[in-house]
Amino acid sequence: MSDGELLFIGLGLSGVDGMTVKALSELRSCDIIYAEFYTSDLMGATKEDLEGLIGKEVVLLDRTQVEETEEVIEAAKGKKVAFVTAGDTMAATTHVDIRIRAEEEGVKTRLIHGISIFSSCPSSMGLQPYKFGRTVTLPLREGDYLPRSPYDHIIDNKERGLHSMILLDIRAEEGRYMSAKEGIEWLLAAEEMYGGGLIGDETVMCVASRIGSPDERIIAGTAKGLLDKDVGGPLHTLVIPGSLHFMEAYALVAFAGAPERIIED
Repeated sequence: MSDGELLFIGLGLSGVDGMTVKALSELRSCDIIYAEFYTSDLMGATKEDLEGLIGKEVVLLDRTQVEETEEVIEAAKGKKVAFVTAGDTMAATTHVDIRIRAEEEGVKTRLIHGISIFSSCPSSMGLQPYKFGRTVTLPLREGDYLPRSPYDHIIDNKERGLHSMILLDIRAEEGRYMSAKEGIEWLLAAEEMYGGGLIGDETVMCVASRIGSPDERIIAGTAKGLLDKDVGGPLHTLVIPGSLHFMEAYALVAFAGAPERIIED
């Protein structure tokens, strides 16, 4: 084993105060701190905000530096290094790959977990986390092309009575963040193209806006009805509920303004 150490640290969803006390303590003891915010943005905070709280420089990495170089692992062979992201660091397979490669090269690794959208979104909506099926990501549209796989995965969840969490594409380096409106339009276009019966006139969908931030919003309604709603700025997440427990139905009505008919369905 090397003398260094690589810590994967999740910063939570919003602001520099969203990390745990343990995360802050570990960061202040690190020799080098790397960060990437292209897989998910840390809402309401800048790199400078983070540096001010920690009292150390933060080296911001782009996609190429993370995925195609050994910079982080090489630095951790002789120093205490942190690799930080928004949310929880192991939500991205790229980060799992870095950890595997670090261990293979004799670098000790540790995880300092952060609050994740995968638990926070269901909690804010009052939905039971274990009733969610496969999570899908909708890519930003390029022309008329719509990949079928996200649509089919949501259909599969629906047929099994499971909720679907739908993440929306981020291209931070381009300043592009898919909005809830764009995501709903994506799904409506896929429904028209593939015709699997995923979305009808009465299908209820939910929009989670800026989860974990002071201006968090949860809004439920029909797909077409949500297109005209002001849901606030990004980041946005969509949820298509599956079979609802009566408590989940009451929660969506109370917390998200869902139509009361879902209580009787």
